[in-house]
Amino acid sequence: MASPKSTEISTPLLRRLHRIHQQRADLESQARRGPLQLKAVQASIDVATQAVDAEIAVLKKARMVSDEKHLQLQTREAHVSQLQRRLNEAATNKEFALLKEQIAADEQANSVQNDEIFEILERIDTLEAQLARTKEKLAEVEADAAKRRAEIEDRQKRVAIDLDRVEVQLEEAETLIPAAVKADYKRLLEARGEEALAPIENESCGGCYQTLTTQVANQVMLSQLTYCPNCNAMLYLPEDRSV
Repeated sequence: MASPKSTEISTPLLRRLHRIHQQRADLESQARRGPLQLKAVQASIDVATQAVDAEIAVLKKARMVSDEKHLQLQTREAHVSQLQRRLNEAATNKEFALLKEQIAADEQANSVQNDEIFEILERIDTLEAQLARTKEKLAEVEADAAKRRAEIEDRQKRVAIDLDRVEVQLEEAETLIPAAVKADYKRLLEARGEEALAPIENESCGGCYQTLTTQVANQVMLSQLTYCPNCNAMLYLPEDRSV
């Protein structure tokens, strides 16, 4: 964009405006990251909590199976006792033999059931130990999350304070912008944010790296309002170059 030759704006002002806009953009980026970081912290708690809940569900099911097998064993033992009483009252050898076979079958089943109960009780012990470790892990995650949450919230408060300070600085600096430039400055700022301004670096635009002509560089050195012919950023000289 061409600019009127009579329009002058100092390099220190443009440099100051760009620095403030960069600070604000960085602070706004930090402010946006805060909620995402808090969400990530909560996600770590959720994962650890889900692990505990899953192990509790497995343990609960194992205990239910154990209870069912104990009940089955008790029922079968009661049946064996009943058969023992009938055995003592057997009227014939055939009845006696049949009862003996039934008792032997039930006792064999009870033996198998006892082994299964023993195995499941061992599994329950293992599950309980694992659950205890997982709960400890959850407690560690919660403690770490509380610390991280406090750090993030504290940083967010400091970012908010810094943003307020930068906004005041920006408002003060913008009062120094020539009236003829303000409308274009606002338009560029709305369209490109901090990239509305750019330093000249190695004879190129510091924003888009377009090589600049000597005429463009000279206009900037004369404090004439000059735009990059490629990206339209307001150009200024960096601190290591004289005006």
